[in-house]
Amino acid sequence: MRNYLKILLVVSCLGFSNISNAQENVNKTVLPKIPQQLFFCNEAVPLERLDVRESLDRELLVNTFWHSQTYLLIKRANRYFPVIEPILKEQGVPDDFKYLALIESGFTNIVSPAGAAGFWQFLKTTGEKYGLIVDDEVDERYNLEKATIAACNYLKNSYSLYKNWTLAAAAFNMGDNGMLNQIKTQKVSNYYDLYLNTETARYVYRILAIKIIYENPAASGFTIEKEDLYPRVRTSTITVDSAISDLAQFALDKGITYKMLKEYNPWLRKNSLTNKSKNKFIISIPDTNDLYYKAHFK
Repeated sequence: MRNYLKILLVVSCLGFSNISNAQENVNKTVLPKIPQQLFFCNEAVPLERLDVRESLDRELLVNTFWHSQTYLLIKRANRYFPVIEPILKEQGVPDDFKYLALIESGFTNIVSPAGAAGFWQFLKTTGEKYGLIVDDEVDERYNLEKATIAACNYLKNSYSLYKNWTLAAAAFNMGDNGMLNQIKTQKVSNYYDLYLNTETARYVYRILAIKIIYENPAASGFTIEKEDLYPRVRTSTITVDSAISDLAQFALDKGITYKMLKEYNPWLRKNSLTNKSKNKFIISIPDTNDLYYKAHFK
């Protein structure tokens, strides 16, 4: 009996030890690693500098451990990057700028406290400056294709001022006038050397962090399968150059609901389109068969 109790005690201790070790492994936190080298738009990030490493480390930690938000960014990127990437290429803007749009809005049509709107977060005046229509009925800041072209023109204009894409990215946040003033005042023209407001000082590092995570999610602890990603829904287009008095009826006539029409054309801001200027607008009509899970994952 005593031998049995001794054996039971040993087995129990081993069991508790294994549970403790397993729990320790579960609770072990793996910190994100700074890569050995990193480029933004083929411009080297000076990772040999402590201040640069620590600034990047901060954004990596924030994005790595804010799991719900980062998972959503990865999922949405699968839907919208295929729209943005060919436009960037066609416009001669580096592909890395797709991450700028991602960190600007999270690929949601939010409106900032300052009034910036859409995936690229244009202010009304800036959007209009770069050719977007912004009024009560139509707000093309919410038109992904047109807003991406406007963003490309903005970025190319900034690049012509600095001859540097990293500075162009930072200027997208603080504005060219603000950036030029800081360069003039501080007498340096390297983003990593400039003393900037907190938001702009973090801005490029936020882009870099989400780029690192998106390009290798598993290395940052994000396990995501193909069927977890949000798929791109096929659409057809209709060009209109006249008024539409009732967009709900227009949608039904095209075989979709008003909700679908608004979701795929968020730039339509009211329930009608007077189109007094006779502009040509392209309306997207989703393929209703593509709106079901089975159409993408069998």
